[in-house]
Amino acid sequence: MKPSSSISRGRAPAGYLLIECLVYMSVIVVILGLGLGAFYLCWDRSKALYYATDDINGALHAGERWRADIRSATGKIAFEATAEGERLRIPHGAGEIIYDFNAGEVRRQIAASDFSELLLPKVKSSQMITEARGPVAAWRWEVELTPHRKETRLPMVFTFEAAAKPMP
Repeated sequence: MKPSSSISRGRAPAGYLLIECLVYMSVIVVILGLGLGAFYLCWDRSKALYYATDDINGALHAGERWRADIRSATGKIAFEATAEGERLRIPHGAGEIIYDFNAGEVRRQIAASDFSELLLPKVKSSQMITEARGPVAAWRWEVELTPHRKETRLPMVFTFEAAAKPMP
């Protein structure tokens, strides 16, 4: 019989296990890095969508308020272009309602009070245009909002139309 040697031939060297662990850890780090990058990209886009829907909602409410004021006008609506911006005067009952576009904001004010309500902040452009359609004076309001992000592809442009009651 042969004496057994102290080194067994079936045993693998232990150094391979450490290299395998380092390879697995580097693969996990790469996968986690890609996952976190995708997560933060989705999070950023989700915030942008939230801000855009908030701006759209505000513009629609302001447009519906403007249309209601135009429809309830009790006299001739007057438009004036000032050095600071535009102003629309809508006679309403004993007083009048004033829409003022100035310094990138659209404000609504009842002429009898000093309080002016901020309807739309961050407005890039605003135009209120009158169109004669037979005996009816129609008004169109075109408003463009300033986007929150520079890389926004579609401009946020809204058009509202309203017709004032024909005056005798």
